[in-house]
Amino acid sequence: MSPTNKKKLLKLRKKLDLLDSKLLNLLKIRSDYVKKVLSLKEYKKEIVDKKRIRAILYNIQKKSKKKKIDVKITKSIWTSMIRAYIQYEFRNFKK
Repeated sequence: MSPTNKKKLLKLRKKLDLLDSKLLNLLKIRSDYVKKVLSLKEYKKEIVDKKRIRAILYNIQKKSKKKKIDVKITKSIWTSMIRAYIQYEFRNFKK
């Protein structure tokens, strides 16, 4: 790799690191909302809402296409995130 490309790579990685920090802040906010949603659920069976999951993934797919983002990437990210929050809800369900 040329020295010029190496510098460019380092600059881009710094930008990615900053973006990761912003994403973490957004995940903290999302996690707080999930905690509030969980507190409203009375039964464990309310944790997984397949209809809502389908709607979320459909909307993400539409928005991804509109923004010209690879749909496979966003679907994979949201599917993983949904699974992780479902696991969180099962671990923290207190009824």
